[in-house]
Amino acid sequence: MCGSMLWGSQICPMGSGASRLYSSLAQTLVSTSTTTTPLAQHPSPSQGCHSPPGGHPLQLLRECEEALRDRPPRLLRAFICPGEGEVDREEVDNDATQRTIRVMQWNILAQALGEGMDSFVNCPLEALNWAERKYLILEEILTYRPHILCLQEVDHYYDTFQPILASLGYRGNFCPKPWSPCLDVEGNNGPDGCALFYDEARLDLVDSVNVRLCALFTPTNQVAVVTTLRCRVTGRRLCVAVTHLKARSGWECLRSAQGSDLLRNLTTLTQSPGGPSGPIGVTPDTPLLVCGDFNAVPSEDVYQRFASSPLILDSAYKRLSRDGLSEPAYTTWKIRPTGECCNTLDYIWYSREAFSVDAVLDMPTEEQIGPNRLPSYNYPSDHLSLVCDFSFKKQEEE
Repeated sequence: MCGSMLWGSQICPMGSGASRLYSSLAQTLVSTSTTTTPLAQHPSPSQGCHSPPGGHPLQLLRECEEALRDRPPRLLRAFICPGEGEVDREEVDNDATQRTIRVMQWNILAQALGEGMDSFVNCPLEALNWAERKYLILEEILTYRPHILCLQEVDHYYDTFQPILASLGYRGNFCPKPWSPCLDVEGNNGPDGCALFYDEARLDLVDSVNVRLCALFTPTNQVAVVTTLRCRVTGRRLCVAVTHLKARSGWECLRSAQGSDLLRNLTTLTQSPGGPSGPIGVTPDTPLLVCGDFNAVPSEDVYQRFASSPLILDSAYKRLSRDGLSEPAYTTWKIRPTGECCNTLDYIWYSREAFSVDAVLDMPTEEQIGPNRLPSYNYPSDHLSLVCDFSFKKQEEE
């Protein structure tokens, strides 16, 4: 297997100063650190993560809304059920919702890159101020409350996302880039990388590894987190991967090689014998969810490699199209000095023989996004979040 396994995460420096958000949760973190009481299940799949004692997710969401009261309201998006149209996920049959696994994929835009290198010419620097932008990111997560959260360009893992999400019942793993461009920005918060969180009330950890992707047997600067989980409701296992492939035009061949290496890693892992001796405890029929910013439009070779892989993967967001064959028109929309960029680069791939796609969060319209595009005062990243509800298909023996 070409990708080298990196056991454990490199710890990056803490950010400067404790935010009001983190301070307000400090007592919660201390007061709950000595208890092992299981988190109570939340009855609605639209709430995703199950609420810990005290209803902290709603409390934190209200705090986010208060901190953002002077900004425009967030983008309103609806869930679409394939073949059924727009749906209120609150009204779905309760037994079905208890078996649903909600997945969020999102490149949140590294703070150091947003302020220092990415040059969003129509976005005021004030809109990217971390003191408020972090509330926009958390508001998006808390609004949809996924069971599995896959993030890219995370450079505030240790001082923001890990402690806050841990207080809400999530456990996470972080893999920094070996040579993060964030480190070239003055006052940076350490390297950016990929992070994968899961709701401990809904999912048990089997194991997790970090992978450094290779191209032509040469290690590259791109990474992936691969985590195997067991669903507490169904008892079924699933393997989840999050990655962020090489950006920019002209690097298509490298992206293709990185994608091939990730597929080789996933093939080896999902076809290995189960049990303690097998890599991360995966059984031969463990289904896959692969989330990421692939930096590749659907016509690129790396997309085609995933679409035609022997792992039998499909892209969940194709379910938004009428024929189920086309990706959305965009998952990122920004204006840089070189011009306007409106492309589909982000995907949630899934094992189509094992999972059903129950609902997909629709994309906001051009009018909602606005003429200055993303990021903006009411949306924190140049990439839109992807959110899907999956359920396991019945096994043959059932």
